[in-house]
Amino acid sequence: MRLSRIELLDSPFDRIGMQGTVDQCMAWCSGPRVPHTVITLNAALLCMMRSDAELRAACRGGDLIVADGVPVVWVSKLAGVPLPERVAGVDLTVRLLAEGASRGLSVYFLGAKPKVIQKLVEYCGRAHPGLRVVGFRDGYFKPSDHEDIVAEIARLAPDMLFVGMPSPFKEAWCERHRERLGVPVIVGVGGTFDVLTGYVRRAPRWLQSIGMEWWWRLAMEPRKMWRRYLRTNTDFLWQAARYIVRRRMGPRVS
Repeated sequence: MRLSRIELLDSPFDRIGMQGTVDQCMAWCSGPRVPHTVITLNAALLCMMRSDAELRAACRGGDLIVADGVPVVWVSKLAGVPLPERVAGVDLTVRLLAEGASRGLSVYFLGAKPKVIQKLVEYCGRAHPGLRVVGFRDGYFKPSDHEDIVAEIARLAPDMLFVGMPSPFKEAWCERHRERLGVPVIVGVGGTFDVLTGYVRRAPRWLQSIGMEWWWRLAMEPRKMWRRYLRTNTDFLWQAARYIVRRRMGPRVS
């Protein structure tokens, strides 16, 4: 598959939807054993990239970079470089697990609390019986454990690796170790494991469709999320507005 890439808000994005993303990942799984990273970029990550050089390099180095956020898709349309649709990390994970199960592919899960990761494996056994879970590990490990984790994943040789860790850790970690991991599809999926196992309730579809999923998360965890969303949303709105004006008015606007 030939990818069409654009620049948006100082980051590359691939003009590809959910089905195209799944198809590309499956093509990598069935091809030569070469590592590829899939980056699901949302407003928060775009803001974090501006002040974190390692995160920026990891995101820009993704083999497939998709828009995980309705606001990002809206900005792309207003800027005249429209992206086809949102490719949310949770939805992508569900689709990849289902497609992987139908093909008898293998996976490794890394991240979340011990009880969550154990329940995730049980969930896969029920929902995706054709999927081979060759290994899993919770996200509570020390830097001194990184080498052993990478070595274990490389030895087990899964077709897909899902890293359920927060940003910027997951993007930087996957990029730093991608060659040694050698996994055809490496995806950082944040809190997806908690959602799939029912420990965190996802926003209703109608809130997702209007770009207000962040509001739901804020309502669920106000003390944890309010500072992040106040800072991130304000920063993203300001950067998006400047970018759209710059695109519409030309290089004279700074």
